This record gives sequence, C-alpha cells and structure tokens, in this order.
Amino acid sequence: MLRDTENTYKRIKIKELKTDSSLIDQEVTVKGWVRTLRLQKAFAFMEVNDGSTVSNIQVVLNNSLSCYEELTQTIQTGACVRVVGSLVSSLGGKQAVEIQAKEVEILGNAPADFVLQKKRHSFEFLRTIAHLRPRTNTFGAVMRVRNSLAFATHKFFQERDFLYLNTPIITSSDCEGAGEMFAVSTLDLENPPKNESGKIDFTQDFFGKKSYLTVSGQLNGEAYALALSDIYTFGPTFRAENSNTSRHLAEFWMIEPEMAFADLKDDMDLADDYLKYLIEYLLNHNTEDLEFFNSFISNGLLEKLSHILETPTVRVSYTEAISILEKANAPFVFPVKWGIDLQSEHERFLTEVHFKGPAIVYNYPKEIKSFYMRRNNDEKTVAAMDLLVPGIGELIGGSQREERLEVLEQTIRNQGLDIENYDWYLDLRRYGSAPHAGFGLGFERLVQYTTGMENIRDVIPFPRYPQHALF
Repeated sequence: MLRDTENTYKRIKIKELKTDSSLIDQEVTVKGWVRTLRLQKAFAFMEVNDGSTVSNIQVVLNNSLSCYEELTQTIQTGACVRVVGSLVSSLGGKQAVEIQAKEVEILGNAPADFVLQKKRHSFEFLRTIAHLRPRTNTFGAVMRVRNSLAFATHKFFQERDFLYLNTPIITSSDCEGAGEMFAVSTLDLENPPKNESGKIDFTQDFFGKKSYLTVSGQLNGEAYALALSDIYTFGPTFRAENSNTSRHLAEFWMIEPEMAFADLKDDMDLADDYLKYLIEYLLNHNTEDLEFFNSFISNGLLEKLSHILETPTVRVSYTEAISILEKANAPFVFPVKWGIDLQSEHERFLTEVHFKGPAIVYNYPKEIKSFYMRRNNDEKTVAAMDLLVPGIGELIGGSQREERLEVLEQTIRNQGLDIENYDWYLDLRRYGSAPHAGFGLGFERLVQYTTGMENIRDVIPFPRYPQHALF
C-alpha cells in the first residue's frame, strides 16, 4: 500500500484488491486509468486498471452519487481517476470483487478520440505510440514479466554468491570481433581533423582513440572474475547490424555471468539451472500474465514452459548434432555439413523434433566461434556451448575462456584483430591466469520466449532498430 499525500486514505493497488480477502467490505482508495465506461439506467460500470495486474477492477457508480451526471458525461476512456469506495463481493460472474464508489475524482481526463479505445490494435501500430502502448493489456503484461525475469536474475545469482558488476558502455575493444559497432565521437563530422596520411585523427577525439558502444561486457567481466571469483553483468549492449528481423535489435540488454575456476561443464550446469530457475519463478509469480499470453498470444505457452522444467536438458556435441541432422532427411533451407554455423531451423529440429525438449550443443568448430574461446585438444573445436529451446532455438551461448597466453595471442593474430587493443586482456593471462567460463543471454530474447511474443521489438519499452530511434 502507498499512503496518499493528498488525503488520509491509503491507495491500494488493484492486484492486492483481487488477492487479499481481508479487504472485502473495507473502504479502499484506488487510482488508475479508465478502460471502459458502460451506462445503465440507474448506475454505471467503470473498468479501471493501474498496471499492477492484467485484469481491471470494476467500479459501480450509483446515480445517487452527487456528481453522477457530471462524471458519466465527462469521463472518457483513458482518463486517470481516483476512486474511494467499498470493496464488495461481486454479483457478476466475470469478477470476484468490485468497488461500490462513494467518491470519484478525475485526476486527468482524456479526449473522446483517445487513440487507445476498446478495440484491438496491431502491434505494428502500437510501436508508433510506444509511449502509450504500456496501457494496453499485452504490453502491461510484457513489462510485468520482464520485471519478474530481471528480479529473478538478480535473485538467482545473488543466492549463488555472484557479485553484480557494472561494465562500461563505452569501449575500445570489439568483444565479438565482428566490427558491427556504433562509433562514439565528439569530432566535427563535417570537418574532422586529419593526420599526416590524410586519415581522421582520432587522437584529437574525446577519448584519444576510436571508441564504440559495447557489444558485450564479457571481457571486462573476465577481469573481475579473475579477482572476485564469480560475477555477473546485466546491462545494455549495442550492435550496428542492419537487420530488420523479428529477432534483432540495435540496443538490447545482456546478462553475462563469469566464473573463475570453472570449465565448460560448469558453464553448461549454470546455464541450465538459470533458465529453469527463471521459468519456475514466472510460473509461481506471474500466473495471471502467463495465462493471458497463453489465451491471446501463444496457445500452449504454459505447457511449453512447464515442459522445459519437467524435461532433462540433453547434452550433445556439435559433431553428434550434425550427424543427427544429416540423417534426418529434412527439407532444410541451409545444407547441413560439419563446419557450418547451426541455423535456427537446425536448432529447432533438434529441440522440437529429435529431442522434444531443451538441448545443449557443445564443442563447436573453432572457425565459426570467437577468439576468446578455449581451443580443445583436437585442434578443430573450441569449448563452446549453446543452450537451445523449442520454438526459438539458441537462447544462451557461452564457453570456457582461453586461459593460455600463447594460444590466445596467436588466435587474435589469426583472426586479424589489433592485438594492441587487447593487451590489457592478455594481462589477465600473464598474471595469475586461471581456467574460467561464462555465457551470455539476450534478455529480450528471453522475454520473447517466455511470453510467446513474435517480435522482439515488442518486449522492450522503446525499441531501437534500423531507421528507428523515436521516443
């Protein structure tokens, strides 16, 4: 409950009104936004939502209220109101409780043409009003699930004595080595300073060198894991990838734990435990939201999430996975052979058709993985793993990190990266190197998976993607 600064009443959230039976027959104060107003002969029904739950509270306005006529002629869908009244058991079958209003105040009205009337709007349209879409049932539920997943993430790692680390957003290192990074500069773009060779002189820039928005906090996380043992990051990351798909964003959030004294098996164990912990938390704490998604967004969602909890996660090597796919005789768009990077269709076949549940694929070819992954003794593969789930494919990707200085130096050179930019990273191998491992999980992809939302642009408050940086 929150004490109302305007009067002595206590504001109670609708979620609490619907779950705390001790409040029945008590006088309560609610504040929220009007979803609908239905007029009858002697009374009116007003549906109010405050964002605490997907369902509304029904407020009964009796015509004996001194302000009844003025209210019913004035209140519009979208208006913000304060309601004082008695919480009573409802005679209607659609709700367990309702409020018999004694006092109603319009805190902020809305025009009759308010864009969010009681009708369905396409998600594409709602993206154009991203500042208003959280008032819809779908996006309110998405944000509550997102909040729970964030809270459960911290809870999971804190319970295991991981330290929460804030890694930098501005960096000079390309963790993935892909070069798809947003540049950060204060130079005059129309007239940048030039050096003797005629190239842009970045020594005169704010940071004195080329700088970018980070694609990952992993490298910085490794530095602290190799001092504090177990850490995790949870922050924004950026990819300047010109991709207009339902699975990509230019700005998104990543969760990246790093563990010292850990190998690939430890990494797989942590990833599996983490995912199941989150799903169990949601099933226990966001039941109403998940039921909403199951009914209106993704039929079978609850069964899918429960199946992840109930089904052991299979672990299979990349080589074994390729053999399974080759023998499948399935009409894959991307041909299967050893050495390819598994595509979504391959990952979904493994989880949905072959294993019928989650799977971890490990020991990938070194040519398709990043420079920091530990080379295996076969000289062909690296100690990397991906956790795959039905319906989406890869959800978590991780590896044991290369702790051997000479091997890491050679790999950086072989991949054509500027070794000087990674000198500090190599120091971690020069001074007290230790085996360590970690993984990364794209938070929005997790929200997308657990809600059944089809487009990743609909599971982040204000999406950033090519040609779109509104709000």
